[in-house]
Order: sequence, then structure tokens, then C-alpha cells
Amino acid sequence: MFIGHFAVGLASKTAAPRASLGWLMTAPLLLDLLWPVFLLLGLERVRIAPGDTAFTPLAFDSYPWSHSLLMSVIWALLFGGGYFLATRYARGAVVIALGVVSHWVMDAITHRPDLPLAPWSSTMVGYGLWNSPRATLLVELGLFAAAVWMYSRTTVSRDRTGRFAFACQPLHGTSIANRRFR
Repeated sequence: MFIGHFAVGLASKTAAPRASLGWLMTAPLLLDLLWPVFLLLGLERVRIAPGDTAFTPLAFDSYPWSHSLLMSVIWALLFGGGYFLATRYARGAVVIALGVVSHWVMDAITHRPDLPLAPWSSTMVGYGLWNSPRATLLVELGLFAAAVWMYSRTTVSRDRTGRFAFACQPLHGTSIANRRFR
């Protein structure tokens, strides 16, 4: 999943309207932000293998510390907990933690069976949506379009810059009883 992770971040604004969009967008991307660090440290491995899937030539040989189900839950608790300590917004912390775990769920749909359940597990999960570029684009673009629509109905621009920067945003703030969120 690529832009599908961005879709989760945007759509999360409906569940945690007071949460910063930066935190909400980072949550479903967190595992992919950790992954290159673990690659550089030699803890995880990837190789370029054209044809591994029809959508991407990357063969994820080992990425248990960033992309196993167990570690995604641990990263979610740490990231959501950090958010709660910084803001004291419990609903936002839960939504952010769920956003982190959503990464694994969405990757399980798209990847071939290469996602481990735990760092020591030999059981791999993946349903292979990436084997069909057309289906991948349909699902990802559909998710993203729905998320942009949800986001545009949840937020209200604070000023003229906000109205023009997000062209889909209504000019006169017609969403959620014209409330303003931070």
C-alpha cells in the first residue's frame, strides 16, 4: 500500500478532530519511516527483484522489526502513548495508535506473503493485491478519494490561504456545523 496509508491519515481526522494532521498522517506511515533506519542498521533486508509482484520490484526478504504484526502493535503503543503524553488527548492517542497498526493490515492486503506475525515467527501473511496493478490502483485511489472527501467534510479552513490551498474545501465552511478544529 502506498497512498492508502495517506488515506488512513486523512480519514482519521473524522475520528480525532482535535489531533494534529501531522500526527495523524505520520501514524499510518510510521512503519515505513522506521524501515529504512533498520535497513541501514542491517537489521532488515530488501532486494530489487523485478517481477516479485506486478506492482513493485521490491522483495522484502526480512523486516520483522518494522513490519511484523507484533512490532506494529508495540510501535503503535509507543507512538500513541507519546502523543498522549504530549497532548493529553486520549481519543487522539487511540486513533493514532490504530493508525500505526492499520499499516500492517493494509500491507497484508497488498503484499505477497512476506509480513511476519512476530520478529521470530516463520508464519508470513500477505494476500497479494500487488499482483494486479489495475486492482491496486483502483483500491488505493478509491481509498484516497474517499479519505480526501471525508477530510474536506471534517475540517474548516481558518483563513483564505487554507481555502485556496485545499481546493476541495468548501469556501464558506459548510462542514460539521462550521466548527473550527486545530
